[in-house]
Amino acid sequence: MDLNVIIQQVETGDQDAALAALQIFIKEKNQCFTFSKEEEADREHLGELVLGFLDGELQPSCLLACLETVRILSRDKDCLSPFITSSAFATLARHAGITVASAKPDHNQSGEGQESGGEGGDVSENPDLEVIVEALKSICNILLHNKTGLVVAAELQLMRGVAERLKQCHDSTWNHEVRFFDLRLTFLLTAQDVDIRAQLAQDLHGISLLGNQLDATLGLWSEGIPPEELAPLTRQQTERAYEILKILFNITFDTAKRTVDEEEAAEYRHLSAILRHCLLSSTDEEERTEELHSHTVNLLGNLPLPCLDVLLMPKVQHGSIEYMGINMDTVNVLLELMEKRLDRGNKLKETLLPSLNLLTESSRTHRETRKFLRSKVLPPLRDVRNRPEVGNSLRNKLVRLMTDIDTDVKNCAAEFLFVLCKESVSRFIKYTGYGNAAGLLAARGLLRGGGHSGFYSGDEDSETEEYREAKAQINPVTGVVEEEQPNPMEGMTEEQKEYEAMNLVNMFDKLSRNNVIQPMQLGRDGKMREMNAKDLNKQIHNPVLHTDETDSEEEA
Repeated sequence: MDLNVIIQQVETGDQDAALAALQIFIKEKNQCFTFSKEEEADREHLGELVLGFLDGELQPSCLLACLETVRILSRDKDCLSPFITSSAFATLARHAGITVASAKPDHNQSGEGQESGGEGGDVSENPDLEVIVEALKSICNILLHNKTGLVVAAELQLMRGVAERLKQCHDSTWNHEVRFFDLRLTFLLTAQDVDIRAQLAQDLHGISLLGNQLDATLGLWSEGIPPEELAPLTRQQTERAYEILKILFNITFDTAKRTVDEEEAAEYRHLSAILRHCLLSSTDEEERTEELHSHTVNLLGNLPLPCLDVLLMPKVQHGSIEYMGINMDTVNVLLELMEKRLDRGNKLKETLLPSLNLLTESSRTHRETRKFLRSKVLPPLRDVRNRPEVGNSLRNKLVRLMTDIDTDVKNCAAEFLFVLCKESVSRFIKYTGYGNAAGLLAARGLLRGGGHSGFYSGDEDSETEEYREAKAQINPVTGVVEEEQPNPMEGMTEEQKEYEAMNLVNMFDKLSRNNVIQPMQLGRDGKMREMNAKDLNKQIHNPVLHTDETDSEEEA
C-alpha cells in the first residue's frame, strides 16, 4: 500500500481503519526493510500521527500495531524527530511500564513544566508483555541512533525507572524479552552517557543490583542445586548474561584506578564469586561459551585486585584442579582462554590482552596464582638447543609475541613473563634470551641487571640437570647453546685489525649521519644513550662490559 494511503487512513482517527492500514505497513516492512529517501517527510508525519494515537485510549490490537509502527520507523535514523521530544519519550516509557519524571514542555508547546514524578509507567496486575517489549525496542532504537534522545532520557530520569524493574529479578511477571530489553536499554544508556553511568553505579547501587540480576539469570542455588551441578546455560540465560556483564563493565570502568572502601569491597567480592561461576559455566554452543568467558574476563579486569582472591577460595573437590592445596579451576580457564586466542592469532590486541593483563596482575598479587602459572608457562628449562621463540609450547608462543609489531601486545607478553620470573632479570633472560628481553629491560633501565622486587617471595629458582650442564655454553643473547664459531680476525696482523676497525667505525658513522641507524651504548643508569663516532671508536678498540665513559673509568 502506498504510504500516503496509509497516512490518510490513520488521519481519519478511526481505530479500525488505522489498524488495518498499519498492519499492512508492518507486514510490508517486515518482509522488505527499505526506506525511500523521498518519503522521509511522510514517514515523519506518520510517526507524529501514531504518537497521537498512543496518547489516547486504544484497543489492545491497535495499541500494539501503533507501537510496532514506531519500532519500524525508529530504525530510520534520519526520521527520528517526532520521537526525540520529552512528551514522545514519556509516552513510550509509559507503555514500556517505566516510571519517569514529568516531561518538560516541548519547544513547540506552551505552558509550564510540572514537578518531577508525575509521569509514570504504572503497570496493571496483568500487563501486556508484547506492548512493553515493543515500546522498549522503540526506545532502544531511538537511543542507538540519536544523541538528542539520550539527553531527553537523562532529563526524564529513565535510568531510575528501569532500575526499579531490574530490582524485580525474581518476579515471574516478567518474561525473557522484557528482562532482555530492560538490560539492553540499560546498556545503551550507560555506554553513551558518563553521568548515567555514575548514577547507576552510585545512586542506584548498580553493582549490587546487577550482581543480583546475574545471580538470578544464572540460576545459582535455584531449588537448592549447587552451582557446579547446574546444567549448561540456555540461549536466553546467555543473552541476558552478556548484557549484564557489559553493563557492569561500563559502570566499573574506572574502579581499578581508585581506592574502594570496605562496603564497596564487599560488593566486589560478592560479584567476583558470581563471575567465578560464569567462568566455569558452559552454554549450548562453544562460541557462546567463549563469548561469555570473554565478557567475564573483561569485567574481572576492572575489579580491585585484592577482591579477586575469591576466585581461589572454593574448596578443592573431586575433579578440581589443585595446586599447593588451592582450587585453580578459574585460573586454568583463564589460561586456556588466553592460549586459544593466542593460537588464533587474530586481533590479538582486542582478544588476547584482557586475559593476559588479568593473569599478569593476578600473578603479581597472588603468590599461588603466579606459581601455578609458572609451572604451566615456564616449567623447568630442559630444551637448551632451540631458541626460546622456536617451538609450540606456551613459553615459545609468548616469547614470539615479545617481538610483535604491535607495541601493546609485545609489552603485555613481556610483562607477563617478567612477573612469572618474579621480575628477576637473570631469570627472565634465562627463559627468553637477552635479545627478546632487551625491549622490556631497556624500558625499565635494567639492561645492566638488577630487578627481583622484594614484593615476591624468596624461593630459589630450580635448575634442571640439562640446563646446568649446558649453562656455560649458552649464548645469553639467543638463549641457546650454539656451536663455537671461528674467530674472523684470526691470522690478521695488528695493522689489518686496525684497518677493519676503522672501516666499521666509518660505516656506522655514515649510517648514523644519514639517520638509517643510531648506535647506542649502555649508560650508568642502565638505560641506552646515543653514541657518537668517538664513543664507537673507543668501544671497538677498548671493549668493556659497561660502555659509558664514566663506567669505563671505574672499571679500570
